[in-house]
Amino acid sequence: MDHVVPAAPWLMAAAALVSAAACLVAWRAVPWQGRQSALVMAAAMLLVAAGDGAAATGLILGAALLVSAMLGTVGVRGTPAAASCCHRALVSLVMAICAFQGAAGQGSATAVDSALAAGGHAGHGLAGVLSVLGVVGVIGVVLWTVASEWFAAPAHEGRVRRVLAVESWAMAAGVVVMCLGF
Repeated sequence: MDHVVPAAPWLMAAAALVSAAACLVAWRAVPWQGRQSALVMAAAMLLVAAGDGAAATGLILGAALLVSAMLGTVGVRGTPAAASCCHRALVSLVMAICAFQGAAGQGSATAVDSALAAGGHAGHGLAGVLSVLGVVGVIGVVLWTVASEWFAAPAHEGRVRRVLAVESWAMAAGVVVMCLGF
């Protein structure tokens, strides 16, 4: 990861920690699916910040974030927390994409890159596809954050609403930093 901005991993880890702390403060307003997602994102970003940047680490963290995103939406359909759990799951997916992109960009060709090169698409590669997906995901997260803050009817009142707004904006800031830093 020689192209990583030196402070970016620590900035995204700080944003993920703020998001996880806000999620824990709003304990009853966030179902277990959302709490696990926030905690897994924070742990993954701390490992990225403190880690060695190896491709295997990126693959493992990407897989953990992907599983967390899937678990983050189990059983929330129709509940008041469904939108925020899906928002957290989208953030986990974008972070997983960025982790996979970091692993794919380590200089070794993956099986998918080799297959694409054999098919005549040598200039694109897996890292290029992941870059596009990452940027689209970041834009989606930021737009979702703005829309949920300004246009959606609030599901919570008072202090809980403010804490969940902090969590949402911290998640959005974290993925923006992650996308820009890698």
